[in-house]
Amino acid sequence: MPRKKEKAALGKPAQFGPDLDLSAYTREAKAVAPCPIGKLPKDMLKRAAQVGIGPEKDRAGTYFQVNHSTVFQNVRDALRGKVEIMSTKDAMEKYGWLRDYWWKTVAATADKYTALAEEKWDRGYFMRILPNQQVVLPLQACLFISQENLDQNVHNVIIAEPGSQAQIITGCTVHPNVGRGLHVGISEFYIKKNAKLTFTMIHNWAEGVDVRPRTGAFVEDGATFISNYVCMAPVKSLQMYPAAYCNGSDSRARFNALLYGSKDSLLDVGSRVVLSGKNSRGEVLSRVIATDNSKVYARGRLVGEHKESRAHLECRGLLLSDTALIHSIPELIGKVEGTELSHEAAVGKISEEEVEYLMARGFSEDEATALIVRGFMDIEIFGLPDALKEEIKHIVETTTKKAL
Repeated sequence: MPRKKEKAALGKPAQFGPDLDLSAYTREAKAVAPCPIGKLPKDMLKRAAQVGIGPEKDRAGTYFQVNHSTVFQNVRDALRGKVEIMSTKDAMEKYGWLRDYWWKTVAATADKYTALAEEKWDRGYFMRILPNQQVVLPLQACLFISQENLDQNVHNVIIAEPGSQAQIITGCTVHPNVGRGLHVGISEFYIKKNAKLTFTMIHNWAEGVDVRPRTGAFVEDGATFISNYVCMAPVKSLQMYPAAYCNGSDSRARFNALLYGSKDSLLDVGSRVVLSGKNSRGEVLSRVIATDNSKVYARGRLVGEHKESRAHLECRGLLLSDTALIHSIPELIGKVEGTELSHEAAVGKISEEEVEYLMARGFSEDEATALIVRGFMDIEIFGLPDALKEEIKHIVETTTKKAL
């Protein structure tokens, strides 16, 4: 049973984004039996592939959840004893110490969505990279909704132990027949001393789906946390404002986002970096496109709490419609003398000169526009290894081509 404070928070709207009536979604999920990934329906596998979920042979480990059911969790034989993947419910039963990591980077009372995830917890994934393990192949997780108007509330915990290094790709999507639903995702990251974690999340929802991720990361001495986010498909509303706390000396955090707002989507997306460690560094980079009647609010907050801290915030927006909106909202908060925080932002339309230049070289106007848009959504800012970079690049190019 939820504690009194969490239960009271069920009526607490989030600070940003449209408020939602939680009673409008169903909690009755049909159970899905565990099975190998290859045994899932083809239409489900196709949707998963569109958010970067690849064959097991190309991944170090896989977690796959459909609705409220864990259908698959596995680590490659060569990595057993080096990496752990399981549902957070299984991990909570296995490790009593996991309670020490539960609701520590995100408050369960933050708003009605965190409170909902505490009261109605539908698993989620636990990933742990053991000390000094260098995992070359990506780990992956898929959070899938296959039932109309379902409420899915997951709580994920990711621990990169000291000296470890890994890449994680998480894909979140719905069945092609699902048009409406609610996804609440709590993700807590613990990047320990001298560890490095690159986390790439790809969303491909539906026009009637509401999405409320809540993310926090603790970054220790000499550790690096890189968070990449891609949302290229229409969604009813998305509101997220992840935070990285660079508590350790020489800690690093970087947030990168590619956002494509289309149709009537409302995207309220931002990132926060709090620099409290000596020589800590932070960076927030976003590339935003808005077309049709979409509205995109791109937030960023840098907080300097140590005199030897540095951070930069950059937002570039491209408007493809006179009825679309991009609102860039940067915040720089220096709490001590000596911290250095900077930002730059630019929002505009495609240059006619650029289009004309490409058309003079044989491209049609549509082809020229598509080429400029794909160049604008440059995944080089993600800093990914070549193999994973090509996968994400293909996803961005494919979805951008469909959207134009």
